[in-house]
Amino acid sequence: MDSLDLLLSRRSISPAMLGDPGPSDADIETMVAAALRAPDHGGLRPWRYALVRGDARARLGDVFADAVKARDPTWTEALLERERGRPLRSPLVVACGARIRPDHKIAEIEQLMAVGAATMNLLNAAHALGYGAMWVTGPNAYDPAVAAALGFEAPDRLVGFVYVGTPPSDLAAVERPAAAAHMAEWTGVAVRQAA
Repeated sequence: MDSLDLLLSRRSISPAMLGDPGPSDADIETMVAAALRAPDHGGLRPWRYALVRGDARARLGDVFADAVKARDPTWTEALLERERGRPLRSPLVVACGARIRPDHKIAEIEQLMAVGAATMNLLNAAHALGYGAMWVTGPNAYDPAVAAALGFEAPDRLVGFVYVGTPPSDLAAVERPAAAAHMAEWTGVAVRQAA
């Protein structure tokens, strides 16, 4: 498969569908090396990745449950247990963070976009190596207590979690939107694109 076909075949795969084996140390190093090739205005290298594997996944689940309970004390033990199980759904969870330099001339949004681009490279590399992956956000990704537990204390930011593992062999095809529905030719007058 050439590189363009590889990009066109990439898709998100639910963490609940990802199994063993997870990426080897060499595969993880390759994935992160690909991530570090992302555009980086100012050469700030803001990307940071915390790898969560093995028993550490259960500890991350405890962090998730504690954070949820702090945000909403009405959660039942059954719901908290479900939250504890989230990191156990795949062999590898990559916590993706941004080392933010708020007083730098490079705007914070550009620093965050560099991390987003790097994380997309990480997803593409996982796919190229034969793994399935999904970038997951939600309340835990934006919770300062979860970020701090993973080493991303303010002004650094946690931007999400990439779940990685071996996908099932019988994935159904995913219908993709037509490219034409997402672009318009600009000729000097504002163009209103389709909703």
